[in-house]
Amino acid sequence: MNDRAPAPGGLALIESLVNTLSVDTGADLLDTEDGRAAFGLGEADVPAARELREALRAACLAHAGHTASGRHPSDLNRILAGAPVRVRVDGAGAATLHPAAEPAGLASRVAAAIAEATADGTWLRLKACEAEDCLWAYYDRSPAGRSRWCSMAVCGSRAKMRAYRARRGG
Repeated sequence: MNDRAPAPGGLALIESLVNTLSVDTGADLLDTEDGRAAFGLGEADVPAARELREALRAACLAHAGHTASGRHPSDLNRILAGAPVRVRVDGAGAATLHPAAEPAGLASRVAAAIAEATADGTWLRLKACEAEDCLWAYYDRSPAGRSRWCSMAVCGSRAKMRAYRARRGG
């Protein structure tokens, strides 16, 4: 649905994970072998990945000023508590977070991406579309950081048309 450029850095992983589920059709890429492979998941990892995805969606909705039914952004605290990450300091003294284990688990990669995005001020710009039949994750590149829809051409137009019809009584 989203016609925007992908999120920067590690946020692209989070954006693509949230967008593995098409809310309007119910199609879930995690049900496919290719979808699981894209995240380094086996079939046994899918339930945890779905739980992580929906907690991330709740956080993205919160970034846009909305709430997710049945989920709260703080669910991420519990899920990411077991995600081992390690600090690495390079030759210039710059510190970065990395998953502690190899191969890196999805939750650890997400935790490192959130920490990196928080440090560079981009985490709050990863949002979820306010359209209830969409909820697609997108990166808000607007100067004021107030985008509401993943696509103005689709979700934004639908919302504006509904509001127009409501005002006109039709």
